Amino acid sequence: MPEVKITIGGKDFAVACQEGEEPFLQSAAAMLDREAQTVMSQIGRMPEVRMLLMAGLMLADRTAAYEERAEAAEEKLARQERLIEEMKSMPRPEPERIEVVPAGLTRSLADMVVRAEALADLAEEKMPG
Repeated sequence: MPEVKITIGGKDFAVACQEGEEPFLQSAAAMLDREAQTVMSQIGRMPEVRMLLMAGLMLADRTAAYEERAEAAEEKLARQERLIEEMKSMPRPEPERIEVVPAGLTRSLADMVVRAEALADLAEEKMPG
């Protein structure tokens, strides 16, 4: 089992961990050290146990806030997923037929009908019979 040296609040500690977990331990130790440095800069020197307690409490407070935000996001996601499922189960609306007639087309067609009728009348007049 590997042993990792970490520093928190200027104090060195040797901590054992599982093989391959060293980077995670070092990352967690760095987070705790940042909180310990903040505590020490605000309060000053204090016993090691108190410094670690305060830093741990600060991390726990931050973690609780993140958990609340994650829970709210999960609830919102669940609502959105329910809404999507409701919408999927709704019948599709009947398509509407929309006809668009360009301006002037009706007049042009009427003019063409009048001319066609005039040509038909003229053709009838010229036909023998």
